[in-house]
Amino acid sequence: MPTLRDLVEEHTSLGSDDIDHLHRLAGEWQLLADLSFADLLLWVPVNGHEAFLCVAQVRPTTAPTAYQDDQVGRTVGGPEVAHLTIAYRQGRIWREGDPVWYGDTPARHEAIPVRLRDADGEPGEVIGVVGRDTNLSTARTPSQLELNYLTTADDLAQMMADGTFPPISHRIETTSAPRVGDGLIRLDASGKVTYASPNAQSAFRRLGFASHLVGEDLAALSARLADDPLEGTDASARVLAALGGEAPSRKEIEARGATVLTRALPLMPAGVPIGALVLVRDVTEVRRRDRALVTKDATIREIHHRVKNNLQTVAALLRLQARRVETPSAKAALEESVRRVASIALVHETLSMSSDEAVEFDGIVDRVAAAAAEVGTTASKVAMRRKGTFGVLPAEMATSLVMVLNELLINAVEHGFPEIDGVGAVGEVVVSAHRHRKELHVTVVDNGTGLPETFDAERGGRLGLQIVRALVTGELSGTIELRARPEGGTEAVLAMPLTKR
Repeated sequence: MPTLRDLVEEHTSLGSDDIDHLHRLAGEWQLLADLSFADLLLWVPVNGHEAFLCVAQVRPTTAPTAYQDDQVGRTVGGPEVAHLTIAYRQGRIWREGDPVWYGDTPARHEAIPVRLRDADGEPGEVIGVVGRDTNLSTARTPSQLELNYLTTADDLAQMMADGTFPPISHRIETTSAPRVGDGLIRLDASGKVTYASPNAQSAFRRLGFASHLVGEDLAALSARLADDPLEGTDASARVLAALGGEAPSRKEIEARGATVLTRALPLMPAGVPIGALVLVRDVTEVRRRDRALVTKDATIREIHHRVKNNLQTVAALLRLQARRVETPSAKAALEESVRRVASIALVHETLSMSSDEAVEFDGIVDRVAAAAAEVGTTASKVAMRRKGTFGVLPAEMATSLVMVLNELLINAVEHGFPEIDGVGAVGEVVVSAHRHRKELHVTVVDNGTGLPETFDAERGGRLGLQIVRALVTGELSGTIELRARPEGGTEAVLAMPLTKR
């Protein structure tokens, strides 16, 4: 399905500013549809203004739709668009005419011209027409709520025809913004409440206001109710700004453990400020869940921090024990354990600073490689280098992979570059990583002495290689291959899935 911009650019000569205004309108007109209890269709003239093309449509959430089928992309002409033609050419709202039928559904037509104000703030030419089509099959005597909805809808429709709705400077807030059904308050020019829907009344009751809202100065009331005086002053200023013709962003008011989200819009039909429309939504439970998630994340980070501290303590104890052991093999085993524990601690240190259970793995690899380079003899000079990027990895994968790389790098340094007759070796170990489809491919390559002729990749190897094989095939569900390089040295090739195991 083509987008609004695609349709307008293909079939009209409207400029980018005009198209941006139509986009702003499509981002805000759910409000008007709900207040009108009607479908809104955005039409632009085509074929020399002899026909109209529907480029956007929105259905009301407060009433049944007049159209079961999507109208976007439909081109109509002739008598069917007479009301659109009048609104477009005369630049006025068209409300005359008898009901029409769409299949078995009776509907009332209205047409609202869409204008964009010029740089001087004056109404420009009509750039489109919004058809407001109401399903009459469920028509009934309107209540006070419905009358206030319809009156407010007519004010916004006139502002659309004047080019003042939606405001040019206003940033569209489509996510979690209050809707008509959440709660509606209408203010007069002095800021006094002339109507408050039952949901709006309930929202303010949660804030601690037990009386009826009608007749109250909403700006002063918002400032008085808020727990934080500064927040109350800010909320009050936004109501006053809407009364002055501005369109401030939404604002939350917190009081007595409740949170209410508010959004104020100016009402200025024909350029005359007559008050403001305030939408309110009780988001107390939403914010409670948000705080619970934040607390949970903080708890998880604190757990990772404590695990890291405990692992570092274990590593320190093993290091102290290694210094007291005189047997070389036991000393070497303890030192290997220190390095293994320290590599796992690196992952938990990174997770303690992360907002989710994922880690930027490149930094961890660089630190493990730097530590492995120090394992070699003092006479040897082994450089470590990383190619490519590991990217972000899930925590359970990172913990196993860091142990695998730690073992492979230490093996490469210890056994690939031995000291011979007091002369150290010079070489390089390269860790390469790249993602292919849904797999992570890692190679650890050195230019050292290579594997012994009697080496058995499946059964041989010290404890470190046994750990590597167990982690790669078990925890990482991957494969590993150790092989000698034709040009000398050793190559370890790993492949593991990135999908959840």
